[in-house]
Amino acid sequence: MDGDFGIKGFLETSFLDWPGRLAAVVFLGGCNFRCPFCHNAELVLEPHLIPSVPLPAVLGRLRSLRGWVDGIVVSGGEPTLSPRLMELLGRLRAEGFQVKLDTNGSRPEVLAQAIGRSLVQAVEMDLKAPLEPAAYAALTGRPVRLELIRASIEVIRFSGLPHRFRTTYVPGLLDPAAVGRLRESVPAGSPFLLQGFDPRRVLDPALKSVAAPLPEELERLGGGREALPEPTAAFC
Repeated sequence: MDGDFGIKGFLETSFLDWPGRLAAVVFLGGCNFRCPFCHNAELVLEPHLIPSVPLPAVLGRLRSLRGWVDGIVVSGGEPTLSPRLMELLGRLRAEGFQVKLDTNGSRPEVLAQAIGRSLVQAVEMDLKAPLEPAAYAALTGRPVRLELIRASIEVIRFSGLPHRFRTTYVPGLLDPAAVGRLRESVPAGSPFLLQGFDPRRVLDPALKSVAAPLPEELERLGGGREALPEPTAAFC
């Protein structure tokens, strides 16, 4: 029985969500953070008001794109909150697709389970701020157990999977010194991307009046590497 997997959005093709690949994106509703710069606010605040996309419809469309789409990104919201995440990942894998999981790192046990069961082949984790209680709370809109964030970093570090850490830079909420402290938590050798926020789509309306950072500013701060590396050995 399929039922509701909490799929609130489906993007058939994207060149941005899995750098180096043409990927489809499945968006799950709900999040435990309230990041002021979030660009998927409707998925965070009112996922119950968004009609769910039936999994059979998603799978049917994916089958028609087989050979064209290189992988599936499961994003959100925060997908590790979904009680049916493992089942969803398993269904996508059973179709023969490789899967990348996007996460905020707040549920390392779920992340470890997905990796341990070979349900994901790549991971991308958002690091919101330096691993300091006040700084992280300011960028997530609520207190965060930083030991969980650290645990997720370690799970990813030792997973052996292609991965990337990324941070959204919002002038006024982060500064160059904070970015420098944040980067200290990125494991040596792990790709890191510093991306600018989009003031046109934010959870906190006050940020609509903040100018997006210029590419030169991001470059000065160390914008990082765009592509996720491929593993040294084949995976499936």
